[in-house]
Amino acid sequence: MILLRPVFLLLMLLLALPLRAEGLSALARVDPMRSALVATGTGLELRLALSQPVPWRVRMLDNPPRMVIDTREIDWAGAEVLALVRPAVAMRAGSFRPGWSRLVLELDGPHRVDKAEMTTGATPRLNLVLVPTDAASFAAEAARPDLPEWGLPDAADLAAPVAEGGGPVVVVLDPGHGGIDPGAERDGQSEAALMLTFARELKEALVRDGRFQVVLTRDDDIFVPLETRTSVAREAGADLFLSLHADALAEGDAQGATVYTLAEEASDAASAALAERHDRDDLLAGVDLSEQDDVVAEVLMDMARTETQPRTDRLAAAVVGAIKAAELRMHRHPHQQGGFSVLKSPDIPSALLEVGFLSSDRDFKRLSDPAWRAKLAEAVVQGIIAWSVEDTALRATASP
Repeated sequence: MILLRPVFLLLMLLLALPLRAEGLSALARVDPMRSALVATGTGLELRLALSQPVPWRVRMLDNPPRMVIDTREIDWAGAEVLALVRPAVAMRAGSFRPGWSRLVLELDGPHRVDKAEMTTGATPRLNLVLVPTDAASFAAEAARPDLPEWGLPDAADLAAPVAEGGGPVVVVLDPGHGGIDPGAERDGQSEAALMLTFARELKEALVRDGRFQVVLTRDDDIFVPLETRTSVAREAGADLFLSLHADALAEGDAQGATVYTLAEEASDAASAALAERHDRDDLLAGVDLSEQDDVVAEVLMDMARTETQPRTDRLAAAVVGAIKAAELRMHRHPHQQGGFSVLKSPDIPSALLEVGFLSSDRDFKRLSDPAWRAKLAEAVVQGIIAWSVEDTALRATASP
């Protein structure tokens, strides 16, 4: 049996491999029945049985404390059953970027890696032992700069930018969640998959109209961090950004489409909970948003003095009006506000459309119906057209 250690030496081998791959080919699979997550007397031991050894690395992130394991294409199906013991309080696994997988284990306090190795043989295993550490040591480890090769996924490939003052309206559609983050789930359907389908359908409807250039923040089942989604919009020269979701609420009976725009104070507790959940999903995927949020907070101080917020409000009103005109079900409060990080581009009118709620039986039936989605897509197109015509006229009037 060969022991591959320490983890940072193995990382050198990993970095020699190409970082971009087409999709997830699942070179290896985890065997949950032969794997274990064990709370020992001194810490936590994770033993992952694999179908074959793969390049890998492990690192820590803070706020909340998490251990992140990146691997070269592992199918993590079933691994979530391991997160049933403390000090693990949450686990998420899945594809993270093209060609790479990620497992994130949220901890109930600061820990350090005491042992990390992959063994080869009849049953390859990835073995990690964590032991408690003090907060200062953990924070120092979590703050260790990442290698440049391990930065966030690149923005999506974009078409050539449209010249200012002419050309089609550039619409960036953002199908929520994806990859390691499936979003809400019900009866074998995931929010990530449903919204990718709807985003493609909406893109087709917009392109068919002939007035729009459409860019998707993702066109596959991959994880895209919140700040990368907004950077895609900026690089595309977006005229508007529309994020698409279909969440589930644990409490209440929310149903119907809802349009959200950015505000520091949420419209209600449900709006606040949704915004917090979206940011939390990024954290559970191993992305630390704290520094980006600090920068965004400064930008928001000037937001009220720009023209973006009124344009965003008109966008929300136009989409709400078009959906109502199509006689499609909307939430009793169709336009709401919340602190959604994905809407924090200060210079791009941005809105989040909750197409419906998977927690609602009626919404779930509608979301699963291609004919209903096509009707909603056409209504959203009409709303965007109405907004674009009004926005162009108002901006022309305001020009000196």
